[in-house]
Amino acid sequence: MIQERVIEKLDSYSRALKRLEEALLVDESNDYIYDAVIKRFEFTYELSWKLLKAFIEYKGGADVRFPRDIFKEAYFTRLIQEGDVWIAMMKDRNLTSHTYNEQDAQQIYVRIKTLYLTHFIALKETIAKGLQDD
Repeated sequence: MIQERVIEKLDSYSRALKRLEEALLVDESNDYIYDAVIKRFEFTYELSWKLLKAFIEYKGGADVRFPRDIFKEAYFTRLIQEGDVWIAMMKDRNLTSHTYNEQDAQQIYVRIKTLYLTHFIALKETIAKGLQDD
């Protein structure tokens, strides 16, 4: 994996993250915001594991293909903190993309806002720093 490809993935991820952050600023009294935030979470999550995969390959790490394995490798190599949070993200993403339950959606919204967002931001900073160090 060449550096330019990782930079492209980081750029896409950063744009998705920005859109997620924008949605989280909207007043929660609008019921549609839960759906919007969850959809943007799904995009950001998908781009996060693909970015991690690309960065791990770029650094010469293990050849990992599935999100769970990528998160394990990323945790092992200290690209992410709290691997259990990333596994929880994976489970929430799978839940939101296959079923809809209003109560689940509201609980996931809260996790996105209070927990997942900080990990997404930290990932962006870690990858950007990792690219600068080269």
